[in-house]
Amino acid sequence: MPGAGGRVLLVAPLASYRIVPYLEAARALGVEPVVAADGEPLAAGHGIHVRLEEPARAARAILDAVAQAPPAAVVATDDATVEVAARVAEALGLPHNPPEAARRARRKDLARQAQAAAGLPVPWFRRLPLAELAAGRIPDEVPYPCVIKPLALNASRGVIRADDARGLAAAARRVAAIVGGLADAEERGHALVEAYLPGEEIAVEALLRAGRPRILAVFDKPDPLEGPFFEETLYVTPSRHDPALLARVERRLAEVCAACGLREGPVHAEFRLHDGEAWVLEVAARTIGGECARLLHMGTGVALEALVIAAALGRAPQVRPFAGAGGVLMLPVPGPGVLRRVEGVLAARRVPGVEAVEIGLREGYRLVPLPEGGSYLGFVFARGPDPETVEAALREARARLRVVVAPELAVSVG
Repeated sequence: MPGAGGRVLLVAPLASYRIVPYLEAARALGVEPVVAADGEPLAAGHGIHVRLEEPARAARAILDAVAQAPPAAVVATDDATVEVAARVAEALGLPHNPPEAARRARRKDLARQAQAAAGLPVPWFRRLPLAELAAGRIPDEVPYPCVIKPLALNASRGVIRADDARGLAAAARRVAAIVGGLADAEERGHALVEAYLPGEEIAVEALLRAGRPRILAVFDKPDPLEGPFFEETLYVTPSRHDPALLARVERRLAEVCAACGLREGPVHAEFRLHDGEAWVLEVAARTIGGECARLLHMGTGVALEALVIAAALGRAPQVRPFAGAGGVLMLPVPGPGVLRRVEGVLAARRVPGVEAVEIGLREGYRLVPLPEGGSYLGFVFARGPDPETVEAALREARARLRVVVAPELAVSVG
């Protein structure tokens, strides 16, 4: 019966696509969900309307709202809410990451500083004023090629490779426009610049308990991510990399979490494999983005969100091994314009091994590609006996799809 297992507080941006999977997972566990979001209370569960821009104030408002019926667990659904959730859980004496650790994981510059202080392998980096970079006043010490990143965005938004000072200044102007509407002055006025590292990327999904990570999946990213923008397309698990290198990744993950102060809950980390070392690109105190979490559900029979809630409740999550191999293709936005249609969906679904083809954007949607945009057209999921078969199925499905985009017409009045 829903509610028999207590209440779980979900702290989420109102527009988050993760809310529904978490609501479904809570109810499957017999737990009553309560959603604190920056909008009107949700009809899908008890709702708390709160402004999330100021974590301390938001946490106080949530604590006031739940004072008569405190939750048994607190879960942040997205990067934007990890610090608020940590403050609430800390005040209630529930398992949590320290608020400063949650902030570090959300802010790329603070995470880099913590990793460097712990002696972990990190590329050269500096936090620099966007106005100075955009004007071409660039420190001589900046190495090329380099990568400029907003301090606190995700989904590769605003991440741009620059091969020289002129390219970095142009990239900084684009980043400044992207972050110009952010509430936080530091995040609006600065960017992280770091040396570009060649090599393949992998992603790791894990659950932390008392500071010890339990790896749920390691994903290869077979398509090269070399810039100038870093649009992710393919995730395939299990990884085909050498077991010794994967063991190093596991050690680095534990060290990175310790350096940032993360102790509880989900972790999504990304590494670049370079010169036999696993270099951390980012570590986030949340689950994997997009619809990719569904891949773990398909391969294990257990929703990732259910594992996160169970762990937050102090239950021992029942983690099953991934059956065979699986993968997801994230369909990128091909360019600016207005989406007319996606052709070949039925043909893509007929590819052996493909389990689902889902187009999330509808006709008439204004398409904005990276680095300004952060949306995908949809997702293709596949399973098979081995990673090679899965990758081939996803590539064949992609070849059968055709995206029709109309140019966006300027309208003049008068």
